[in-house]
Parts: sequence; structure tokens; C-alpha cells
Amino acid sequence: MSYNIKKAEGKLGILIPGLGAVATTLIAGVESIKKGFAKPIGSLTQMGNIRLGKRTENRYPLVKDFVPLANLDDIVFGGWDVYADNVYEAAANAKVLEPAVLDQVKTELEAIKPLKAVFDSNYVKNLDGKHVKEETNKWDLAEATIKDIETFKSENNLDRVVIVWCASTEKYFEAGAVHQTIEAFEEGLRNNDPAIAPSMIYAYAAIKSGVPFANGAPNLTLDIPALQQFALERNVPIAGKDFKTGQTLMKTIVAPGLQARSLGVNGWFSTNILGNRDGLVLDDPENFKTKEVSKLGVLEQILNAEQNPELYGDLYHKVRINYYPPHGDNKESWDNIDIFGWLGYQMQIKINFLCKDSILAAPIVLDLALFMDLASRAEMSGIQEWLSFYFKTPQTAEGLPPEHDIFKQLIKLQNTLRHIMGEDLITHLGLDYYQELVESMS
Repeated sequence: MSYNIKKAEGKLGILIPGLGAVATTLIAGVESIKKGFAKPIGSLTQMGNIRLGKRTENRYPLVKDFVPLANLDDIVFGGWDVYADNVYEAAANAKVLEPAVLDQVKTELEAIKPLKAVFDSNYVKNLDGKHVKEETNKWDLAEATIKDIETFKSENNLDRVVIVWCASTEKYFEAGAVHQTIEAFEEGLRNNDPAIAPSMIYAYAAIKSGVPFANGAPNLTLDIPALQQFALERNVPIAGKDFKTGQTLMKTIVAPGLQARSLGVNGWFSTNILGNRDGLVLDDPENFKTKEVSKLGVLEQILNAEQNPELYGDLYHKVRINYYPPHGDNKESWDNIDIFGWLGYQMQIKINFLCKDSILAAPIVLDLALFMDLASRAEMSGIQEWLSFYFKTPQTAEGLPPEHDIFKQLIKLQNTLRHIMGEDLITHLGLDYYQELVESMS
């Protein structure tokens, strides 16, 4: 079976709520790549290969040559932010990329100025930006955001638009009555319901505009029945949540290996220090709670205590994040893992990961934007679980547990691409090669 995928013709707009460190690193990177100054390292869509058919066929095209993705030269960036700095100024303040790198694309970055943001300090207490919309009613804010999308599309002569949330983590809260149906949600917008967060307003505006929306933060945002059903009704792809970058990336690589070898885990202590705007926001306990819930769920799913209580029944998992301004965007994470093996003998693994958070996140945003656009052109509406590869807390259908093992997530993603392009799925069974050998000898 193959899908009738519309061609990626014309320009693709990528709108980003939150033109901070991650977004500006992405934009500066793509503009540098367009000019031939750099390569898109870390981007699966640009540099990853995908196997087609049998190993003996030796077919390993680049993903971008296999599926019809938008070309980087056809991308136009825009976004919203609580600060009025243009993208060049914001990137310089973020201090992720060297000034020499930014200066090569200064003209392109200075031309991108943020739209006024939908902002509520009750959801992000540690930010005080003043570049915010004047509307006080949430319905009016949604309408203003829809107008922003329409204007951005028309002014830039765009054929399609996608939105990827790169703004700060909102405070932790759980879904309530206003989140259950689109009728209740829209009534809540009109009544200025305090349980509707800014990220939900952006998501609603995107879906109503027919624009795919991916959530890069651990906010509740799309994890509510109202917006999930709305996305299906409007035939719009949605995906989330929380970009899988530093420490959690390591967990989803290491934990599956321990589980695969039936090695036990007694404890996993994780701590982080970072000093960017994300770290400042997470310095508030209510916002940290949102991130903590997202990070804790990864190990619990991979190391399933119910399935194997002897190996993981006593697992103690602790996560800490500490705001440390001198580090800026240079995140440092430490993991102490207490494991046990044959005859119960104790061992330890220690991981010290020094990374640049935005350098790891930027290619994720690019891939998500391109894949969400692909999903839209293939008419794949609603939750896109095949994009779990990029998220700490992947969205799934109600009652369906998420898959956190990064290797299984990659197989899911690649098989989805094979499926929509009419290629055979790959199970990695491999017995057919040997059966053919036996048959050839008989």
C-alpha cells in the first residue's frame, strides 16, 4: 500500500512559539547550511539513511531522497516571543553559536522579527517579557494568533505552514472539564478559563488553521481530548511532547541495553546543571514538576517492574535539575546507575554528559517540521506516534502505553516511511537468507 502524498511544492513556513536558544540555533543553522557554510549534522531527514529491501540489495538511500520532503531552500522562518529582539540579537544573547557563525548569516537573521506572544505569567513565573499581545480574553488571543498565521502565510507567499513549540516549560497541571471536548474548550476560551494555558491557545489556533503542531516542551498542551479530537476532525497532524536531547537521550540508549541483557537496576540518580532561559524557568518548582514527570516516565516504561520485578522491582529513580547561570546553554548531566548481574553481584555505571542543549535540539525541530509537513501532505491526521523517536513523553492513543526504547522508536519511524512509500516493512528476522541457502543446496 502507498499513500497519495502531495508533492512538496512551493514554500514551507516554520512558525515557532519561543524564539530563544533552540529556535535561533535552528534558524541560524539552516541559513548557514543553505549558504554551504555547514552541514546538517544530527538531522535524520538530511543525513540519515534508510534501508530498503533485503540486505543483499544494498539499497540505503538518504531519507530526504526516499520521501518527498520540503527542500531547505524552500523554508521560511517566523515566530512569536515575549522579547522583541530579532533572531540575530536573540541568538547573540543565547551565546550558543560563535559570533563568526552568526555574522555569516546576520542579514537573514536580522530580517526575522518576533510577533507578539501569547503569554501568561501564571504559567511561567520566572519570565518577565513585555512583547506580548494586548488582548485580555483568550478567545481574542486565539483569533489574533490565527490572524498571525494567515498574515505570515500571505506575506511570505507560502504554500504550507507548520508550527513547532520551542517556548518555555509551563507549570504542571492536569486536564479538567474544560479540556474534554472542543465545545467545552471553546467556551472556556470565551470565558477566559484559567485552565487554558498559552500553549493550548497556540495549538488550537494551529489546528483551526489546518496547520500541523508539534509540542517540544513537557506541557499538557495537546494531551487533552478536546484538541486531539479537534485535530482528527480538521485532518491535522499533531505530535509531542518534550524534545529528547541530553540526559534522557542517554537513558533511552543505555536502559534498553541493560534490559536486553537482563541486567538488574537498583537505582538511577540523575542530576543536571544548565544556565539558559530553560534553566531559569525550571528553577521554579511548579515548572520543574512538569519536566520531572516527563523525565521520570522514560525508565519506568523501558525497565518495566511489573513484567520483571526481580530485576527492576526495587528501582529507585531520582531526577534533579539545577539552574547554574555560568554554564549558559552548556548543559552538564551526571548519572549514577547501580546495576547488578550474575548471582546478584553489584556494579555501577557513571555517565557525565557535557552537551549543548540547543545543538542537540535544533535538528530535532527541523526533522519534526519536515516530517509533520510530510504527514499533512499524506493526510495522516491526529497523533503521529511514529515520531516518538524525538520525544521524551511520546503522544499515543488513549490507553496505549508509549514506547521509549529509542531503537524500537527508530524502527517504528523507518517502517512508517517504508509503509507510506509502498516499500516492504523490515522485521530484521533474517531467516529467509538462510532458508534460501538451504534450498539452493538441496
